[in-house]
Amino acid sequence: MDKESERLIKKQFKNPDDFKKFKKLIGETKAYDAPKSFTGKLRPYQKIGYSWLIENIRYNFGCILADDMGLGKTVQVLSAILYFKENNTLDSESSLIIVPPTLISNWENEIKKFTPKLTYYIYHGSNRVFPFEDYDIILTSYGVVRLDLDLFMDKTWFICVIDEAQNIKNPNTQQTKAIKSIKAKTKIAITGTPIENKLTDYWSIFDFINKGYLSSLDSFKANYVMRIERLEETKTLEKFKTITRPFVLRRLKTDDNIKDELPDKIVNDIYCSMTNKQIKLYNAIMDGIFEDLEGKTGIERRGVILNIITGLKQACNHPAQFLHSDNPKISESGKMELLITILENIMDMDEKVIIFTQYAQMGKIIQKLVFKKLKTEVLFLHGSLTQQKRNEVISKFQNERKCKILVATLKTGGVGLNLTAAQNVIHYDLWWNPAIENQATDRVHRIGQKSDVMVYRFITKGTLEEIIDEMSKSKLNLAEMAISNDETFITEMSNEELKEKLSLRL
Repeated sequence: MDKESERLIKKQFKNPDDFKKFKKLIGETKAYDAPKSFTGKLRPYQKIGYSWLIENIRYNFGCILADDMGLGKTVQVLSAILYFKENNTLDSESSLIIVPPTLISNWENEIKKFTPKLTYYIYHGSNRVFPFEDYDIILTSYGVVRLDLDLFMDKTWFICVIDEAQNIKNPNTQQTKAIKSIKAKTKIAITGTPIENKLTDYWSIFDFINKGYLSSLDSFKANYVMRIERLEETKTLEKFKTITRPFVLRRLKTDDNIKDELPDKIVNDIYCSMTNKQIKLYNAIMDGIFEDLEGKTGIERRGVILNIITGLKQACNHPAQFLHSDNPKISESGKMELLITILENIMDMDEKVIIFTQYAQMGKIIQKLVFKKLKTEVLFLHGSLTQQKRNEVISKFQNERKCKILVATLKTGGVGLNLTAAQNVIHYDLWWNPAIENQATDRVHRIGQKSDVMVYRFITKGTLEEIIDEMSKSKLNLAEMAISNDETFITEMSNEELKEKLSLRL
């Protein structure tokens, strides 16, 4: 750090002791080995992020982990918490992780997969009960913290982590005020959304991680927002970058030192929660299963089971698909809420995306709701289009910069297409046969693709979709696994096996 940078940063600290701590922090930065019980492998850039988090936590400085989507921010945070557990620093202290409701299942899955030695408790839902015993992690949502703030204020947390930190970008909302009032030794904000050009959002997140470091909002507006956004003063912008840089880590997929570490196709399993409406619908379909099967045998029985399976898959997608509703809402489906969150991040990164679904009806629902929420054109490729119209849709997506979202039915978009304009693929629902899913992904990940491709597979937790995922992966790993190209294998199960496999596991 040069003398001018040191001078600028020193002015930000109101307490001289904090600046002395900061000097130690930047003077002692080192790489830490992954925790012994970490059940995975940290990529080199993830190891740097993990080590950076450990150093900030050691000195009680808040920080923002702002890596691109898909670079493993969750894993870096969890491994840092695990480091402190293995080094007997946690004792009975818990870390609080606050996320949008749609991401709770995903965090739970990452804990189980990579840091199973960390104990956790999910405090969410209408029947939630705050735990009396100690856990390493309490996992909750923004809305629950706002509603039950008193419970979270009773203690000082070891770490308070907020995911999708743009949820506190507005400093005047009750939710933001509630989150900022929580006491913690260290506060960490996670975001995959670039925030460099939204300076007041940046201030609000910084006000959470290191309160007072960027002064008051009025002072910040006068000293930075006015001068950078309106007067375009490059000197002020450089000063702003200098004072914030030590507490922000942002790596892009396109960075040379990251790009070389990544495979050219990165597959992410994204776990979704169900809304109450989806749970009721799923259970109602299950309740009728044996009544419908009464007295049925052979082909007739198989037909009933296939209809039930289709109904369960539709309930996982969106209740409006099963109920043929003309007035679907984003809030009715956990998958749809998660889709919007991921699309917002993709749009902020100025990238393109293809969303695959098995069902034309679901494609229409996605097109309608995404357009309504994001106010951007959503193209739709499906089997009812003429060849000319199909070519027009593909050409528009490939060649027009403003057209960033394409929805395609799996079979229509899965063969004979070159869709290399996209850098992201989302499988909204899973097919039994992984070969068909891979074939669709390869419309994007093919010769002519100049970017790494991020693939997101949506899996509704505790449902038939987890069974589909397990069986698909078994087929990929074990060639001798006898799974047919459609759902017919499951129709041979007994009633008891069906009930065990298909029942909701919450």
